[in-house]
Amino acid sequence: MTNTNPGPIRRFFRAIWNAVNFTRRLVFNLIFVIVLVAIIGAISSERVTIEARTALVLDPAGAVVEQYASDPTQRALAGLAGNQEAEVQLRDLLDAIDAAAKDKRIERMVFIPDQITSLGLASARELGAAFDRFKASGKEIIAVSAGMEQNVYLLATHANRILLDPEGAVLLEGFANYRSYYKDALDKLGVQAHLIRVGTFKSAGEPYVLDHASDAAKEADAYWMGGIWQEYLDEVGSQRKIDTAKLADDIAHYDSRIAAQNGDLAKLALEQKLVDELATRSQAREQLRALGAAEGSDSFRQIDYRHYLGSMLAQRLPRPGDAVAVVVAQGEIVPGERQPGMIGGVSTANIIRGAREDKSVKAIVLRVNSPGGDVFASEQVRRELAQAREAGKPVVVSMGDVAASGGYWISLASDEIWAEPNTITGSIGIFGLFMTIPDALGKLGINTDGVGTTPLAGAFDIRRPMSPQLEAVLASVIGRGYQQFIGNVAKARSKTPEQVDQIAQGRVWSGAQAKERGLVDKLGGLTDAIAAAAARAKLGDTYQVRYVEPPMSPWQRIAMAIGGSDAAVGIARWSGFSLPPGTLKRSELHELNALADILRGKRYAMFAHCLCEPH
Repeated sequence: MTNTNPGPIRRFFRAIWNAVNFTRRLVFNLIFVIVLVAIIGAISSERVTIEARTALVLDPAGAVVEQYASDPTQRALAGLAGNQEAEVQLRDLLDAIDAAAKDKRIERMVFIPDQITSLGLASARELGAAFDRFKASGKEIIAVSAGMEQNVYLLATHANRILLDPEGAVLLEGFANYRSYYKDALDKLGVQAHLIRVGTFKSAGEPYVLDHASDAAKEADAYWMGGIWQEYLDEVGSQRKIDTAKLADDIAHYDSRIAAQNGDLAKLALEQKLVDELATRSQAREQLRALGAAEGSDSFRQIDYRHYLGSMLAQRLPRPGDAVAVVVAQGEIVPGERQPGMIGGVSTANIIRGAREDKSVKAIVLRVNSPGGDVFASEQVRRELAQAREAGKPVVVSMGDVAASGGYWISLASDEIWAEPNTITGSIGIFGLFMTIPDALGKLGINTDGVGTTPLAGAFDIRRPMSPQLEAVLASVIGRGYQQFIGNVAKARSKTPEQVDQIAQGRVWSGAQAKERGLVDKLGGLTDAIAAAAARAKLGDTYQVRYVEPPMSPWQRIAMAIGGSDAAVGIARWSGFSLPPGTLKRSELHELNALADILRGKRYAMFAHCLCEPH
């Protein structure tokens, strides 16, 4: 009789296969359950019940940005893992504030800024204007914080009251623009940097050819930062009813002021009238319970702004009818196709083209938050906007925190340019940077030699010294680029090239300074620019605002639905799902990244770039 029982080896591999098969079914079933829960959560989120006398809690976490730079799938995974948000969109905050101002169920707003990691000055002013609209509806705003840096504090001053933790601080220090200079390091490496620029004040390439800031760079930086700092002091003084001169004097003599308070930063903020009261979080909560509807034993009736936005999902979906399209141009300007968070010459132009070809779009607002970048990519975006105007669609530019150099270049094909008084703009200039490394190779005993058929043959080989002929060619190209830049500005701003040259030369201006010089038309924020575009298109009050962005894939939509579901997040945390800390953290080493790109031997290109963000 034949023995049909499998041997031990077959039983071993069969057990492994069964375990793998079980795990596969378990994983797919778990994914199915999470998706199902997410769908149910998304449906139920539209039915959020908001009772009367509810407080809207505005507690953004992460960097306040015009547009998400991270992938939707990454954001969903971070949400499931319970990681801190890396970014929050400015438009979402504005939508929540403006909707709550008209919502009779919302009695007040509680602003908790402690998890904001980055907030630009123009964004703070934009949000401050929304705070003012909220207050104008007869509702109050209470800011509750454990401590604030100066940009966040600028926004908090628009609240009716500011409560600061007794162990907290308000740090107002002024603005600075310090850079790293690499010339000495490059000399030691044997790397030769060849900078060709047009514009006395075009200093973005200086760190590679100098070991210190030039006098022209210091002069220009001191002027535009001084203007922005004065705008800051005036706004804080106006909002807090503090004499601007006294405020500036307190900051200048901070050491003696803090010594008089025995090192107590919170008491100093109270004494300087920067805040209204010192209160712990529990004390602040008791005050809010007394002001509004108490909820439970130690809380008050409230709704988080994220859930509030979820409750108004139907109102935010695109509807048929005339629209003002908002195209976000955020980040460095680079050639080709790029994901949101950077401005690709091809991809951003395609988005604008889509808005131009959409018959329901009657006007376009370009929201610019960019220090510039590649010249040709900038020109691609400008040309596409010009075609939209030629097609009869008004184009209005709204400048955010920074719209300088290439960011100004792409703004030129417009009917109107709006900027905040503290926007950083201008920097109308061109530079080119080319690295050669013959000395670096020589230190390693490597020499380069050979022949070419013309003086320019092999001239772009970084192993060889830069030839005088190539330097002359590049100087001509850079000169032409500058003339093209100021020519575009002259045509767009109804000036002569000579007039533009006087205010160009790579010099940076604040938004208020730029308006005085005719580089922008009006001072105001995105809301003002959208209204101006609608007025130019004669839309009345019946239009909708539609952000035009690359569509998400089906998987990305599912991922976002999962990541936004409270139930799915709960399941993920219960199961122990997590991501390494800082998975979505944005790099703050822009200058070092630029240096790395140059040292990789990238071919020569022209740049309209401005390393001019204050901190």
